[in-house]
Amino acid sequence: MSTPEQPSFEDALARAREAAQEWVAVLDEPLPWEPIWKRPRKPKSKAEKKQELRKQRRRLQDAGRRRFASGQSRRPRSRQNRIGNAAARRDARTLSRVRHFTAWLW
Repeated sequence: MSTPEQPSFEDALARAREAAQEWVAVLDEPLPWEPIWKRPRKPKSKAEKKQELRKQRRRLQDAGRRRFASGQSRRPRSRQNRIGNAAARRDARTLSRVRHFTAWLW
């Protein structure tokens, strides 16, 4: 029964250096693709945050202006027109009630 030979220190060191170089090559490769919602978040700088808030504020102000302008530009409808629409709505409501109400069948 013979004892297995012990590898020399130099051989072990050379193998470790080769393995280290392989690891460096593996780590230098680009990471596999992953969806954006799984990526770690990159913190934004103060300037980026302020810019984003500025854009958001501007967008909201523009929307408010559009909403205001659309409210101003509406022409008042004539009273007759409003009455007609309300009557049509009432009729439609009654007809749909009759359609869904099945007690009159028996």
